[in-house]
Amino acid sequence: MWAGLGFLRVVFMLPLSWQFGIGRTIGRIAHRIGAERRAIARRNIELCFPEMSADARNKLVHEHFEALGISLIELGLGRWASDDYLESITTIIGAEHIQHAIDAGYGVILLSAHFTTLELSGRVLALHCPPFDAVYRRFRSDFTTEIMVSNREVAARRVIEKNDIKSMVRSLREGVPVWYAPDQSYNLKQSALLPFFGVPSMTNTATGTLAKLGKAKAVPFFPRRLANGRYELTLLPAIADLPSGDAEEDTRQYTALLEQHIKSCPEQYYWVHRKFKNRPGLLANVYANFTSVK
Repeated sequence: MWAGLGFLRVVFMLPLSWQFGIGRTIGRIAHRIGAERRAIARRNIELCFPEMSADARNKLVHEHFEALGISLIELGLGRWASDDYLESITTIIGAEHIQHAIDAGYGVILLSAHFTTLELSGRVLALHCPPFDAVYRRFRSDFTTEIMVSNREVAARRVIEKNDIKSMVRSLREGVPVWYAPDQSYNLKQSALLPFFGVPSMTNTATGTLAKLGKAKAVPFFPRRLANGRYELTLLPAIADLPSGDAEEDTRQYTALLEQHIKSCPEQYYWVHRKFKNRPGLLANVYANFTSVK
């Protein structure tokens, strides 16, 4: 990890087009040698986009791994790039929706999702948003966790572990926005089997509860890397009926917005995550046999 971080620091000194080229190369190597993650991405995309031909799905998987490689470059940009430089390569749309919610007396949940551009987007968001707290997931490796936490601390006021709901609620009630991405598979308390691109998936339904307890509105926030190498960050109006009192309906509203954004940049969603794991009952384990997709 230290060697990788040092390499990333050296790469950061190159022109951005060179950095992207190195990132794509890393992604292509990962695509070639990472059989299990490649198979997970293929299976997820097969389930979510059944209308695509096999060739189109394979192309999308290859582009996804290139995006994963570039995400390492974006991690470096988020960690070391100056504010002026980030402003020069980014367009942000809808930042006023945060202030509208605050002016109305609400806390703000910056409701995002796991895109490959996630780490860079936090830095850019910090340039246009009041100081916010960022939620993180602890990794098995303490060192990896520390790298990711320290990266988010560059942008955020502080970081909160994803199971620490009390701290999130406290921040929201104090008027501090909370950056929250509840899209990955989740089968503990406050979860439900809900469709994702029409496929049943164990889904985190805590957003509505968090909004209710924190007296907050959820402002969806989605990043996208454009074909020209620039970035576009879009904040949508606060979801009007959230919290509605129906946690599953709140989650369906968020998922519909997420699916719409994924369609605009499908290669940049985090397909190497087992989105359809831990499903109950007779639902098949879609990751049980990878022979046909490796």
